[in-house]
Amino acid sequence: MLFILTLIWVNDKVLTAIPAACMLILMDQLPIFNDRFWTVTTLTNYIRDLFKENVPLQDCWVKGEISNLSRPVSGHIYFTLKDSNAALRCVVWKMDNRRIRFAWAEGEEVEAHGHVSVYPVNGQYQLVVDAIKPVGEGYLYQEFIKLKTRLEAEGLFDLGRKRPIPERPERIGVVTSSTGAALQDIQNTIGRRYPLAEVILSPTPVQGVEAPPRIVDALKRVVIEGNPDVIILARGGGSLEDLWAFNDEQVVREIVKCPVPIVTGVGHETDSTLADFAADLRAPTPTAAAEIVTPDKIQMTCELADIKDWLTANMMSRIDLLRSGLSQNHRRLRLSSPAFQLQIGRQRLDEQIDRLQRGYDHQFQVRRMLLEQVLARLIAINPEAVVRRGYAIVTGIKNHEVIASIHQVANGDKMNIRVRDGSFSAVAGDKE
Repeated sequence: MLFILTLIWVNDKVLTAIPAACMLILMDQLPIFNDRFWTVTTLTNYIRDLFKENVPLQDCWVKGEISNLSRPVSGHIYFTLKDSNAALRCVVWKMDNRRIRFAWAEGEEVEAHGHVSVYPVNGQYQLVVDAIKPVGEGYLYQEFIKLKTRLEAEGLFDLGRKRPIPERPERIGVVTSSTGAALQDIQNTIGRRYPLAEVILSPTPVQGVEAPPRIVDALKRVVIEGNPDVIILARGGGSLEDLWAFNDEQVVREIVKCPVPIVTGVGHETDSTLADFAADLRAPTPTAAAEIVTPDKIQMTCELADIKDWLTANMMSRIDLLRSGLSQNHRRLRLSSPAFQLQIGRQRLDEQIDRLQRGYDHQFQVRRMLLEQVLARLIAINPEAVVRRGYAIVTGIKNHEVIASIHQVANGDKMNIRVRDGSFSAVAGDKE
């Protein structure tokens, strides 16, 4: 869709620009004999609204050369884009200026993106710019997309081939320029977070035609000579052209072949290269890459304190458990010792002796009672007792037999007669 603009010039300057279609509309809406007139503000705002409603003018790229560049203290930037036949006023608001990292200057040919609007104060239309890039980046971006598509189809960017980054690397390889700020940022970060790690620098150019093969050589060299646990591939920010070495196919394939995990920190957070897709992990900046590959010593100190507390508690628990087991073993050993067994034997012997003594005393008492009973019976039938009651015991003198019948003696036999207080002899007389 084409738009024809009618320009109003005052003192060789464009005062306002009105599309021809707008003029026709105004002619329809403003009859010659109509008493109603438009104010300048109303007309200008109306034209501005027409620009807003036009979709192509709200999202367009304009190519031209920068001139009349002005950077006031407000933070906004004003300049003119021109070619051999026309000029276009442009403005970059302060908010958008902060997001543009391209260092553009007077006389440089650029491609500016934005939307067309009208500045009501002087009735001038202008391009409100939100992005700027050098001429040619569009071609580089197309090449970037083509190469990314082809390498992605080969599986070089598959997530399944990504390797984990070691948590506590002892040796960290760094592939970057030896004179760039990226190296200083990486060294400062590693020194602050994890000074135990050894940093192995493999210097290489990171920009220009000679950079890709040098980066490949630097990656091979750091693997062979440095034997690192992880590699940081980094450089500072720049335009797409500045970072193009990290979109080189040789560099991408070498990253994929590298036997050591690689973390890229190329450019700024919004920059993206094919090296980032091929690496095992992408960091937004070189500093962030150094933070990713190193643990924080403060956090490690806290973790070590927690481990110390856990080990102390665990050790005390083990000591208590071993002490309890030792006490049990000590008791078992004491119970099994000869001295303890001797004491037990002595105690058992004393108990046996005590039981025997009690049994003996009991038996003695029983036997004594039985003896007394027998004695009482013997006493009851003792002849002496009979004698004491007035009876006598008659025994033969020759054979000392007790004479209990008259048939044991004859007339004239001598006999011994025992009475209570003595004995005497007698001679047998007539028998009856």
